[in-house]
Amino acid sequence: MEAPRLFVVKKDGRREQYSREKIITGLRKACEKRPISEARMEAVASELERELFARGENEVASALVGEKLMEALRGLDPVAYIRFASVYRSFGDVESFREELAQL
Repeated sequence: MEAPRLFVVKKDGRREQYSREKIITGLRKACEKRPISEARMEAVASELERELFARGENEVASALVGEKLMEALRGLDPVAYIRFASVYRSFGDVESFREELAQL
């Protein structure tokens, strides 16, 4: 039996096939030199996949994927969360970065 295919719709409208490896790579970068095991990152990726595939849709917005990952990282490690958020949200200035820190 073939696994269901899921496509991620990027901000510019491009579609690309969901890649667990891209998720794990992003988590590894955010969690670098933090006390977070590979097993925990795999668990975050598995939970994300479970949620995405449970939606029963063939496509999902990249914004949803990013928000779900930020939500998981926020509960896991504040430094990893800020690292991921700084790339994902592309803070335009120091003030917007400070505002995100204040929300922690």
